Amino acid sequence: MSATSPALGSTHDPALRSAIGKATKHLLPMLVILYFVAFLDRTNVGFAEEALSVDRNISDAAFALGAGIFFIGYAIFEIPSNLLLKRFGARFWLARIAVTWGIVAALFSFTTNDTMFIVLRFLLGVTEAGLFPGVIMYLSEWFPNKVRVRMFAIFYLAQPFSQMIGAPLSGGLISVGDQVTPFHGWQVMFFGEGILAVLAGVAALFFLTNSPQQAKWLDDRQKASLTAAMAREDHARNEDGPKGIWKAMASGRVWYFTIIYFCLQVAVYGTTFYLPQQVSSLLGQDVGWQVGLVAAIPWLVGLVACYLVGSKADTVGRRRRWGAMFYVTTGLSILGSAWAGANGQPILGILFITLAVASFLAVGPITWAYPTAFLTGAAAAAGIGLINSLGNLGGFVAPIMRTAINEVVPTDSGAFGIVSLGVLAFVAAVMIFCTKFFGGAKADELLDTSHVATTRPRGAAERAEDPHAAATRSTKETNA
Repeated sequence: MSATSPALGSTHDPALRSAIGKATKHLLPMLVILYFVAFLDRTNVGFAEEALSVDRNISDAAFALGAGIFFIGYAIFEIPSNLLLKRFGARFWLARIAVTWGIVAALFSFTTNDTMFIVLRFLLGVTEAGLFPGVIMYLSEWFPNKVRVRMFAIFYLAQPFSQMIGAPLSGGLISVGDQVTPFHGWQVMFFGEGILAVLAGVAALFFLTNSPQQAKWLDDRQKASLTAAMAREDHARNEDGPKGIWKAMASGRVWYFTIIYFCLQVAVYGTTFYLPQQVSSLLGQDVGWQVGLVAAIPWLVGLVACYLVGSKADTVGRRRRWGAMFYVTTGLSILGSAWAGANGQPILGILFITLAVASFLAVGPITWAYPTAFLTGAAAAAGIGLINSLGNLGGFVAPIMRTAINEVVPTDSGAFGIVSLGVLAFVAAVMIFCTKFFGGAKADELLDTSHVATTRPRGAAERAEDPHAAATRSTKETNA
C-alpha cells in the first residue's frame, strides 16, 4: 500500500496548521495594538470634557457636536480608505492610517476654541477611517474561513483591553501632566496617546506582511499550503458573491448585514457610552475609582467570552445558532439592566450589564464571518467598508435615540431609553437566524466540508492541488 499524505491546503495538512500558527503569532499582536490605540484616541476626549470647558471655553454644544461628527468623517471615508488599502497593500496603508490619526490626536493638545475642536474631531474620524474594515479584509485574506472567527475574536480583544486599561492610562497621564509638567494634564494626555499611535504605525511597517507569498517567516511548503487554501475559498467567493465595487454596494446581502451590524452598534455604543453613569446610578455613588473598578468587570468577562466563543465557532451551524443566541442575550440583558435600575437592584443590574457586554463582544466576530464568506477582491473592500461605515452610525444614533425616548417617556432611571437600545438586538437575532434560508454561501459550504481531507500519494504531495478543482470537489453537506 502506498503511503499517502493530506492534500495541500486541507485542514489535515500540517503545513497549513503551522502556517496559520505562525501568521497568528506574527500578525495578530500588531493588529490588536493598532485597534487598542485607536480606541484610546477615539474615546479619551471624555476625560478632557470638563478641563476643555474650563481652560479653553469649549461649549457643551461644541463638545456634543464634536463627539458625534467623528462618526460622520469616519463613515464618509471608510470605503475610499478600504479601496486604497487594496491598491497600496495592508502593510503600508494600515501604518499610514495609524500615523495620520496619531498626528491629529496629538494636535488636540493645542485646541484653543470650539471650531478647532470640532474640525479636529472630524479629521480624527477621516484619518482613522478604514482601520477596522481594513483589518477585517486583511484577516480574511490570510486566514481560512474555518479559523477566521477565532482571528476576528483575538482582534476584538482590543476593545475590552482598551476599556480596562485605557481609563487608568488616560487618567494617569492627566495626573502626571498636572503635577510634573508646565502643561495642562489634558494636553499631556492627548499628545502622549497621539504619539503612541504614531509609534504603533511605524512599528506596523516592520511587523505586518501583505500576503503569505511575501512572508519570510513561512517556508515554501507553508506558503504553498496557505495559498492553496485561500485560493480555493477565493474561487468559491468569486462564484457566489458580487463582483466589483458597484455590484457589492448594491448587493442585497451586503445591505442585509449592514442592518445587522447597525443594530449591534446601537447596543454596543448605547451601553458603553453610559456604562460609568449607569453603574454609578446602580451603586448610588459618584463616578470615581470604585465605579471605575466595577465598570471594568463586564469588560473582563467579555474578554473571556469573546475569545472562547470565537475559538469554537468553526461551523456554519454554530455561527448561526450562537449568533442568534448572543443577540437575544444582548437584548434581554439590556432590558434586564433597565428593570434593575428602575427597581433598585444594583447587583442584578451589574450582572445584566456584564451579560450584555459579554454577549455583544462574543457576537461581533461571528457577525463579520458572514460577509467575509462571500466577498473578495474589490467587492470585499467596498462591501466591508459599507457595512462598517453605515453600521457604525449606530454609535451616532444610539445616544440621540436614548435621549429622545427618555424625553417622550420620562422616568427617574431612564429605563425606557435603555430599553430602546436593546430592542434592535432582537431584530439582529432574527436576521442572523434567517441566514439559514439564504441557501448557503459556497465558502461556507467549504467551511463545513473542509474537515474531509483529500489524500494523495506522498510523491505528489509537493504539487499544489488546483484550487478550482478542489472547490468543485468539495462535498456539500447540509448546514448543521
